[in-house]
Amino acid sequence: MTPGSPTVDSHPVHEAENPHLAKKKFLHDAAEHVRDTGHRAFVRKALGGYYTSRDTQKARYRDWEQARDAASLAKWSAVNRLDELLPRFVANFEAHGGKVHWARTAEEARTIILDLLRAAKAKAVIKSKCMTSEEIHLNAAMEQDGYGVVESDLGEFIQQLRGEPPYHFVFPCMHVRRDEISDLFGKHLGTAPTDSPEELTMIARRHMRRLYVDADVGITGANFLVAETGQISITENEGNARLTAALPRIHIALSGIEKVVANLDDLAVLLPMLATAGAGQPMTCYNTLYAGPRKPGECDGPEEMHLVLLDNRRTEILADPEQRDSLHCIRCGACLNVCPIFKNVGGFTYGTTYQGPIGSVITPHLRGLADWNHLSGASSLCGACTDACPVRIDIHHHLLHNRRNAAKTAPNRWEKLGHRLFVMVASRPWLFAVGGAAFRHTLWLMKKLRPPLLRDWLATRDLPPAPARSFRSQWRSRA
Repeated sequence: MTPGSPTVDSHPVHEAENPHLAKKKFLHDAAEHVRDTGHRAFVRKALGGYYTSRDTQKARYRDWEQARDAASLAKWSAVNRLDELLPRFVANFEAHGGKVHWARTAEEARTIILDLLRAAKAKAVIKSKCMTSEEIHLNAAMEQDGYGVVESDLGEFIQQLRGEPPYHFVFPCMHVRRDEISDLFGKHLGTAPTDSPEELTMIARRHMRRLYVDADVGITGANFLVAETGQISITENEGNARLTAALPRIHIALSGIEKVVANLDDLAVLLPMLATAGAGQPMTCYNTLYAGPRKPGECDGPEEMHLVLLDNRRTEILADPEQRDSLHCIRCGACLNVCPIFKNVGGFTYGTTYQGPIGSVITPHLRGLADWNHLSGASSLCGACTDACPVRIDIHHHLLHNRRNAAKTAPNRWEKLGHRLFVMVASRPWLFAVGGAAFRHTLWLMKKLRPPLLRDWLATRDLPPAPARSFRSQWRSRA
């Protein structure tokens, strides 16, 4: 560990260790979380201010829908030209002195970064928020290899001290109350209790300053990769990513291959859209472009700059024309903020790096459709996510596509049997009528006996009273 840094637990590998148990764990955790009405109310209140600020900023656009069209076109053009833009970006980035490393899998990316740390003889690492590093479980791998690593983003730092992964990929600790943060800092940093957000922020800032100087390596993510100039664009609100990239002697950036855009003009629409949709801001506080290591005569910056470009099954999504636009995601988190499922089950319930609607779209592709398709089923299909997406990803239709594909490639035998029984009954009017009559006359018995198949469902719902007559009977009486 860096001298003076607290003892912290690495983020646990929060995907289910046995993927076959992922659905069971999700259903259990979702049921538990839904019962915690206090936590749900806190999360809803935390998101209440977001809606107000977001809508205020949207109103300042001359035409918000046209801006969404422009952002969507920028990402569509880039993703459909990856074969052209990625080599162009790499050539320009390396021309500035940077080094690019290609990783096909999460394991390869971890190996590349660990090899870079060993070559640098690093002892301590400072790291800014990077969801791609959460995707490959980088922190756990580094700590297992003996490297101290501290998250420099305030929310991520709090989550690291708690031994938890991010709750939300834009607001990592949105579920944590001020008094809990104060107690956490008192335990790990030895500070006095306080209820002031400003003082809590200053406690973390004072602690971090020394760690930036002591760290040998700084690790960041990348919001966009600009092919035209070979620059990495990083967006943040705290300034911690700038210090993470500039002060250590080696800077390692980790990015998915889909983050590339064609030119700087694209950032003119994407950066404001990211700020407005993600946090309800006109612009994020710090938007920085990095073009390689420090050059002769420059006073700051790293001696070496490395970029790890991660595939991790992204090219498989790229090869599917129906799913390809899910790679347009700019990780703004807008779909999580409006999703009724996320607000009820919480961020940890998903059991994977990317939560909410977009996570439910891409996780089955990244981790296996058969074992993770339950996330695609955890949706009301209300379409709020699609309406909120600044780059117009048709999210709720992708959830339907995942359900269909899972039914074709890995059908559940019980669901398949249930569908066959339904077809048999629904295609025979007399049988449908008999079944309806039987159900109407036994509904009271189900309420009383609460059979195992309905017990969990009935725990949070009331069955309506059975109608005295069927719809068919009532229709005949009107004829």
